[in-house]
Amino acid sequence: MTTQPVHDGGALIPRPEKTFPALRAALAQVAPSRLPEMTSERDTVFTMATQSNSFGPIAMFQLKWATVIEIERFPDVARRLRAAERAAQVLDKEDPKWQAAMDEIREIMQAARAKVANG
Repeated sequence: MTTQPVHDGGALIPRPEKTFPALRAALAQVAPSRLPEMTSERDTVFTMATQSNSFGPIAMFQLKWATVIEIERFPDVARRLRAAERAAQVLDKEDPKWQAAMDEIREIMQAARAKVANG
């Protein structure tokens, strides 16, 4: 039998380096259900990078997944994001709560992206 650890709002794991192996290992710990998505996207991105002779697609891939992991490292933040995403999907766009949900999504994503870009 496995038990889930009790979290106090802190990070589940340290912030990984932005290398594919480190990101993959971190994702396996914080959001293992997303590994197939990451692998599929990696294959597409590496093909794009090869065809365009540019590392740009790879850098964007690393930033995207580092941001996803940054959010998932903090269960409370991940829960807030999922709740806001659900609200944004079901609420009418004229409802002020829809805009509040969109603001929450943007704020969470921007904060996580800033942390991984500067960290």
